[in-house]
Amino acid sequence: MAWDGDEYQQRFDALAATGVDVHGEAAFVLAYSPDTVLDAGCGTGRVGAELARRGVTVVGADVDASMLATARRSMPEVEWVQSDLAALELGRTFDVVVMAGNVPLFTPPGTEAALVAGCARHVGRLLVAGFQLGRGYTLEDYDRHCADAGLRLAERFATWDRAPFVEGGDYAVSVHVRDD
Repeated sequence: MAWDGDEYQQRFDALAATGVDVHGEAAFVLAYSPDTVLDAGCGTGRVGAELARRGVTVVGADVDASMLATARRSMPEVEWVQSDLAALELGRTFDVVVMAGNVPLFTPPGTEAALVAGCARHVGRLLVAGFQLGRGYTLEDYDRHCADAGLRLAERFATWDRAPFVEGGDYAVSVHVRDD
């Protein structure tokens, strides 16, 4: 799928201009007091840029050049890396690795385990992911892929504002911890 990063970002800019809070994912991550965050599947950098504005050291990674070009223009002081997340090798870990914006759903079918493993290589403490349910990638599969990568489920919510998760819901935000 070809993306236009500027066009994609315009949707969030328009929402923000009407007073909608478009930084729920960043607020969620900040509750864990990270010093460092990998924004995995960062897209236009909306989440990573907000975290950086709030004093967190951020690296953003995405496979799409157009999305990264938008991110680089909006927050040039952040390190933005072009890479498939399954192959990502930064040689370091982060307090939090966050996959916001349905990242696992944009992965080619059958590669979700490699995506999770690629992100897990960079987890120092937590992997946080939010994605829609009922679109071919189940929570059971995601939890299994996390367990295979040495991570265990710590918390799960229905939204980025921490509404309780209810089985059968249409969205989940999962927090997995390194199983040391």
